[in-house]
Amino acid sequence: MPVSSEPSVDQDSPPDSDGPALPINELFESLQGEGVLAGVPSIFIRTSGCNLRCWFCDSYHTSWEPTHAWMDLDEIVDRVSEFDADHVVLTGGEPLIHEEAVTLINRLADRGYHITVETNGTIAPPPGTPIDLASISPKLASSTPTPERPPAGGDAAETADTGVDDWQQRHEANRIDHEALTALIERFGFQLKFVLTGRDDLPEIEDLVGELRAETETEVADTDVLLMPEGQTREQLADTRREVAEVAIESGYRYTPRLHVDLWNDAPET
Repeated sequence: MPVSSEPSVDQDSPPDSDGPALPINELFESLQGEGVLAGVPSIFIRTSGCNLRCWFCDSYHTSWEPTHAWMDLDEIVDRVSEFDADHVVLTGGEPLIHEEAVTLINRLADRGYHITVETNGTIAPPPGTPIDLASISPKLASSTPTPERPPAGGDAAETADTGVDDWQQRHEANRIDHEALTALIERFGFQLKFVLTGRDDLPEIEDLVGELRAETETEVADTDVLLMPEGQTREQLADTRREVAEVAIESGYRYTPRLHVDLWNDAPET
């Protein structure tokens, strides 16, 4: 198991502090499990909160049932410095819904960390933000929740308040933002990492990649497009990864594993 660092403040609102803060769900050291940097020792900063509701979300405890502590940015940077890795992954939820995320990125960059930001591609930070790798995961139509596929771990009270139908409409309306995707591709080193539920997702990926190539002067190579099997556990991955690997071979896109699932299954802080 990776080393864990537990936030010390536990409350529902920002701390009484003069400095900026973020809601932090987890802060730990592990291996990057996905994408072009799979296997690299990394420090993960997982923020709480998300603007989408994928039915298969593997981090609903941070996306819409947030278990978190508010941490000052100074405290976050101090905690990060306790670990040995020099690669930091800012993830969520959707970390870029928080304005202070950019402030944190700048502080960590000033200390020499390589910074990956994992994002759903609906928000683009300002030009010049020192992001080394924007790991962009556009959400396909197969991610949209339905009454038959409600958000994983969804809270009964939230379902009663907003309803799956409401989130179905909101998610579907907001899951793809061409302007934000184009800005992310043009401003930062990037990878496009798609979660596949099966072969039927490929036409939508090809259409979106084609549209992005037409909308930006930045090259989007086939090797920038990564296909990742959906699955939160080893058993679920066993049902999807072979088909996704075959799709990658046929399409020329890259296959990416979910190394942390293979190693630690669905354990937290991995």
